[in-house]
Amino acid sequence: MTGSTQLALADDLLTRLRRTTTEPRPDEQLEALTLAVAADLPVLLWGEPGIGKTAALTRLAESLGLPLTTVIASVHEPSDFSGLPVVGDDPEVRGVPMAPPQWAVRLVRAGKGLLFLDELSTATPAVQAALLRVVLERRVGALRLPPGVRIVAAANPRASAADGWELSPPLANRFVHLHWVHDQDVVVRGLGGVWPRAELPRLAPERLPEAVDLARRAVCGFLTARPTLIHRLPGTESRRGGAWPSPRSWEAALTLLAFATAAGASREVLAALIRGTVGDGPGLELLAHLDRMDLPDPETLLADPAAAVLPERGDLRQAALEAVVSAVGARPGKERWEAGWAVLVRALETGAPDLLVGPATTLAALRRDDWEVPDAVERLAGVVGLARRADRSVHQAAAADAARAAGAHR
Repeated sequence: MTGSTQLALADDLLTRLRRTTTEPRPDEQLEALTLAVAADLPVLLWGEPGIGKTAALTRLAESLGLPLTTVIASVHEPSDFSGLPVVGDDPEVRGVPMAPPQWAVRLVRAGKGLLFLDELSTATPAVQAALLRVVLERRVGALRLPPGVRIVAAANPRASAADGWELSPPLANRFVHLHWVHDQDVVVRGLGGVWPRAELPRLAPERLPEAVDLARRAVCGFLTARPTLIHRLPGTESRRGGAWPSPRSWEAALTLLAFATAAGASREVLAALIRGTVGDGPGLELLAHLDRMDLPDPETLLADPAAAVLPERGDLRQAALEAVVSAVGARPGKERWEAGWAVLVRALETGAPDLLVGPATTLAALRRDDWEVPDAVERLAGVVGLARRADRSVHQAAAADAARAAGAHR
């Protein structure tokens, strides 16, 4: 065979290797990415070199039907983003326009696209400063990118970046920060030729008003209670290069909460987005505030215990039962006390019995001498007693283990 024939065969083999398909597959980090892209918020993927950030963005652009424009931030000059000055015929009258680079012109002509700013953590501070208007205002020189253009960036942690820089706080605060990690099943199946398909979230039209109302009530209510978190610049340089709370990032969190609600996103996806916008601490506090908002009104439960609908999640269910007992304690009365027991029976019928021990013990302590013990207590007595015996068994076993360990060291 001639050399040209061998090269043709090599090309054919490479084509076969690169021929892959996609499939619908649950992928929380991919879902978080597509939801942020749908919300038109700049996203920054953090991950070690070779983890698959670029490949994921390539597949995302293909799945969404968007032309992908990749710009390696670290090999560009500030003028490549702020624009190159072009002196015209009459600069004193017309001024000196800032000509945009070719990649920006292509995006404007296409009217849509995915702008991928790669290697962001190796861009110099001067380039990062020039990127501020690109990321926030979508302006490149005198050119404004069309609304159909979405921005996603990628960066390596400073420890694994070649000549890396910390991200400047103004630039970092403009992004939704997502940590990209590999999933064994995804990688193995992908190397076999099938990758997960990126799909835009399916927004339910009937949930849009509810989603906006919930997002505004949640964020505004939370910041009213925690005003010190409205703006908190981290004290260390490394943390300033990540997600932290500011009015800008809270607005992004509100947007993401509305989109996640309208799309019915999982709590894990919502948590990744919120924490990636305002930081871990404030994000977790907001999520806890959302949980409290989801709790049923204890007075509603006491008014009709037989129809009580309790949360499915164990921690929320226990919080709801504790709220019922607290409501009885705040305004004690025989009828309310009996209704409290009826709610606990309802919880026994619809969920795990081990969550009832604490609320039942507290409710029993609220009894007045002239109140008769309702029949509901009998239904709960066995459960509470069994749980207490189990607790005592655990403590006894732990004490025995400790005693044996102490004897072994003598």
